[in-house]
Amino acid sequence: MSGYDVVIAGGGAAGLSGALVLTRARRRVAVVDAGLPRNAPAAHMHGFLSRDGMPPRDLLAAGRAEVEGYGGHLVDDRVVTIESGFRVVLAGGRSLDARRVLVATGLRDELPDVPGLRERFGRDVLHCPYCHGYEVRDRRLAVLGDATHALMVRQWSPEVTFLADTSAVTADERERLAARGIPVVEGKATGLVVTEDRLTGIQLDGGDVVACTAVFVRPRFVPNSRLLADLGCTLDENGWAVVDATGRTSVPGVWAAGNAVDPRAQVITAAGAGSAAAIAMNADLVEEDVRLALAAH
Repeated sequence: MSGYDVVIAGGGAAGLSGALVLTRARRRVAVVDAGLPRNAPAAHMHGFLSRDGMPPRDLLAAGRAEVEGYGGHLVDDRVVTIESGFRVVLAGGRSLDARRVLVATGLRDELPDVPGLRERFGRDVLHCPYCHGYEVRDRRLAVLGDATHALMVRQWSPEVTFLADTSAVTADERERLAARGIPVVEGKATGLVVTEDRLTGIQLDGGDVVACTAVFVRPRFVPNSRLLADLGCTLDENGWAVVDATGRTSVPGVWAAGNAVDPRAQVITAAGAGSAAAIAMNADLVEEDVRLALAAH
């Protein structure tokens, strides 16, 4: 089958949740996913009611099985472009025709330029204390380059060190950090110290090593919004698609959900956004079905 009511680009929590709602609404749905989820490095996900501690891959496997169980089609491929009229062209050469599209392609994390961070990201190099803070509670932690982030991480451990790295620390920030018992260490981070596959410290350019068992960083979140941009969807000054409460973009028939439009969305939030988008898309399709039926009546 090449013709669908909805084609979904991206099979993470948002895309699969949208697909589940739409297939249960008896819509013809295809989910196109390349199998490279953002949270793949993480061993477990947290904060998802009833699924806390579940490996991310297990959630996706369960979601895929549910979507298939209702007749949804899963396509292991990548969307390279969406042409006008919603012909969805895949990297493998196929094309799928859709009445509506949902873009749930997520975002990418641009980490600070410190050797070793990328390789340990999601293990003991972390960014979200709500996702991982409890697992490193009461340990010796470091926070790289963001004073506000350090004050947040302090909620999970009394042993937090702020590494200024390349950031300038204001007098107000120093006072706030000192009030919470967070020492400030100057110097640029040049690498990680890893012993027996465990993070034990951060190497500074002056030769000192700051001991820690985990380090929190603030990545730069970059939306995977090329498909939306190519479709002509309105983007804000930072490249994020502008959507309404249901994920509807400025282009009729195009919705977006999850980290593709919301950098703050966790797994549970992204799943909810996918569900909201699907309900709105089905209502839009119902209106079109009525118009077509009236014209043929």
